Amino acid sequence: MSSVVNPTSSGLERDARRIHDDKPLSPGSIAIGVVIGRMSEFFDFFVYGLGSILVFPKLIFPFAPNPVAATLLSFAIFPLAFIARPVGSLVFMWIDRNYGRGTKLTIALVILGGSTASIAFLPGFETIGFWAVALLALFRLGQGFALGGAWDGLASLLNLNAPPNHRGWYAMIPQLGAPIGFALASIIFCYFVANLSEEDFLSWGWRYPFFVAFAINVVALFARLRIVGSKEFGAAMDAQELQARPVFEMLSKHAVDVVLGAFVPLASFAMFHLVTIFPLSWVILNGGQSAARFLMVQVAGAGVGVVGIVVSGLIADRIGRRNELMLGATLIAIFSFSAPFLLDAGGAGQDAYILIGFAVLGLTFGQASGAVSSRFTQYYRYTGAALTSDLAWLVGAAFAPLVALGLATSFGIVFIGGYLISGAICTLVALSLTKALDQN
Repeated sequence: MSSVVNPTSSGLERDARRIHDDKPLSPGSIAIGVVIGRMSEFFDFFVYGLGSILVFPKLIFPFAPNPVAATLLSFAIFPLAFIARPVGSLVFMWIDRNYGRGTKLTIALVILGGSTASIAFLPGFETIGFWAVALLALFRLGQGFALGGAWDGLASLLNLNAPPNHRGWYAMIPQLGAPIGFALASIIFCYFVANLSEEDFLSWGWRYPFFVAFAINVVALFARLRIVGSKEFGAAMDAQELQARPVFEMLSKHAVDVVLGAFVPLASFAMFHLVTIFPLSWVILNGGQSAARFLMVQVAGAGVGVVGIVVSGLIADRIGRRNELMLGATLIAIFSFSAPFLLDAGGAGQDAYILIGFAVLGLTFGQASGAVSSRFTQYYRYTGAALTSDLAWLVGAAFAPLVALGLATSFGIVFIGGYLISGAICTLVALSLTKALDQN
C-alpha cells in the first residue's frame, strides 16, 4: 500500500528559493516586508478598536442604560482576540510543521482579513437582536485566532541578519508597524466621521475601514511570501533557526522563560491601549473636543511614536536592550503621575497626553518585542517567541481599555495612573529577574 503524503507548500517554497538564488534579499528588503506585515496586523486590530468606541456601543449595544455602560460592554468583547491568539498559535504551529510556512500564512491572513471584513456586513442589534453581539464576538475571536497563525519569524530573520552592534536598531524595525497601522486606521475613520452625518456614519460609513482590511492583508501576504521564498529564509530554516516546534514540548524546556518574557513588556503593552483606544473613549464620553479632531491628534501622536521607536533603537545600541527597557518603564512610571490630570484638563491637556504618551510609548515599545528571546535555545526560539508574544499581549494589553474605563468611571481618572505604574513595576521586576538568571 502506498502511504498518503500531506500536500504542503514546502516544496514550492524551496523552488522559489532556487529561482531567487541569485537575487539575495538585503536586510532593507526584509525590513520592508516585516513592517508591511506588522502594519497589516495592527491595522485590523485598530480598525476594530476604533469601531468598539465609535460604532459598536450604539449599533450593537443600544440596550445599555447609558453610553458608559454601552462602551464597557463593547470593551468586554475587545479582549476575546487576545484570548484566542494562543489557541491560534497552537493550531497553526501544527499546520506549519505539517503543511509548510506558506500554507500557514495564507490560511491565517485570509482568516484575519476575512474576519475583519465580515464585521463590515454586521447588522445592528435592532435588526437581529443578540445575534449581533454573538457574531461580533465570533469575528473578534476569528481575528485573534488568525493572528496567532500570522507569526512568521520574519522579525527573527531580520535580527539574524543584523550586525552584532546594531541589534537594537534592527529590533525596533518591526515595531514601526504599530503606529503606522494605527495612523492609517485613524485617518480612514476620521474622514468618515468628519464628512458624514452621525446617521449616515452609523448606517454605512463605518463599514468602509473594515472593507479595506482585506485588501491590506492580501498585500501583506504577498510581501511575506516573497521573503519566505528567499534563500536567506531557507538558510535560517535549514539551520533550525525558524522551525516550528510543538508548543508543549517547548514549554517543558522553557516555561520560566515564557512567563518572564510575558511580563518584561508589560509596561509598554499596558501603555499601548492607554494612548490609542482608551483616550478616544474618554473624550467621546466626557468631552473636550470632537472625535474627528482628536483622531487627527492621535495620528500626530502616532508620528511622534514612530520617532520614539527609532530613537529606542539608537539608545539600545548604546546602553543595551535591557537597560533601554528599564529606562522606558521608568519613564512610564513618571508619566503615570501626570497622565490622569492631562487627560482631564480639556483639549490642550488631552493633546499633551497623546503626544507625550506616544513619545514615551515609542521609547519602550521599540524594544519590547522578543526582549528575552535570547534565553530560548535556538531549537525552540521560534515557537517560544511566538507564545511569549501571545501571552504578553494577553496579560498587558487585552483588558487595558476595559479596566481603564471601568476604573476611571467608577473611582476617578486618577486610577489609570495606578494601572500604568503597576505595569511599570512588573516590567522592572521581570527585567531584574532575567538579569539575575542570566548571571547565574
